[in-house]
Amino acid sequence: MTAELIDGKIVSEKVRAAAAAAVATLPGSPCLAVVLVGDDPASALYVKSKGEKTEAAGMRSITKRYPASATQDEIETELKRLSADPEVDGILLQLPLPKHLDEPKALACIDPLKDVDGLTELSAGRLLLGKPGLRPCTPVGCVIMVKHALGNDLSGKNVVVIGRSILVGKPAAMLFLAESCTVTIAHSKTTNLRELCRTADILVPAVGRPEMVRGDWVKPGSVVIDVGINRIRAPEKGEGKTRVVGDAHFAECREVAGFITPVPGGVGLMTVACLLRNTVLAACARRGWDVPQEIEA
Repeated sequence: MTAELIDGKIVSEKVRAAAAAAVATLPGSPCLAVVLVGDDPASALYVKSKGEKTEAAGMRSITKRYPASATQDEIETELKRLSADPEVDGILLQLPLPKHLDEPKALACIDPLKDVDGLTELSAGRLLLGKPGLRPCTPVGCVIMVKHALGNDLSGKNVVVIGRSILVGKPAAMLFLAESCTVTIAHSKTTNLRELCRTADILVPAVGRPEMVRGDWVKPGSVVIDVGINRIRAPEKGEGKTRVVGDAHFAECREVAGFITPVPGGVGLMTVACLLRNTVLAACARRGWDVPQEIEA
């Protein structure tokens, strides 16, 4: 058996197209504001991509840049200002922040109605309680990719999420639970992890450990949604060269699974697409607009 690829480019383009179609039906153009602190090249490239795709979907994009030396007060003041700005519908604070800054304290300054990354305490609480609200982009992308492979009805599927972070692990578990799946959250202290993973119809590695999940961890015919993005040495490419791999050993797992996401080219592409979707949903909720049919699902 060779697993079928869940192509992040194809699925993310569908989500972005749905967001653009939804924007075209709205009485106004939603606005996304991104706050970038520091000069990390990967973060800067990511923010640039977000801005380009936001505008390509017919929305307005604002980027606020601060040096790595920015103070906590400067960042909090900016987030509060954007939260109070009636023209801004969504706010995203690019993480991670420089080490001297307090991320939870900064996130708490974002108006939950504009929290398009779904990371404020109110957003997390509404997710846990099953109430409407904005959900974290990467976990939403994971669910969409599984539905792309298996269809919309995930009832009764056994899901194992490896990782308990507030960014992916915990919210992903809650989202799959909302789909009537049976969910287990595994982590570094889990015993018999390999055996547990082999029970999963849907396996979601999200721990940041390169190629940790091997082929004999995977249930035959299952779906592997690899959230990991790890850079490892690649001496075959030359001295000092690196390559990107996931948390699953792709070649081994592909021989066992029924469906698998590649890294790169998988879940990572979904994050920006779901950010656009969240911006539309935030604008509709704030402004009292009906949610367009194109983006309801």
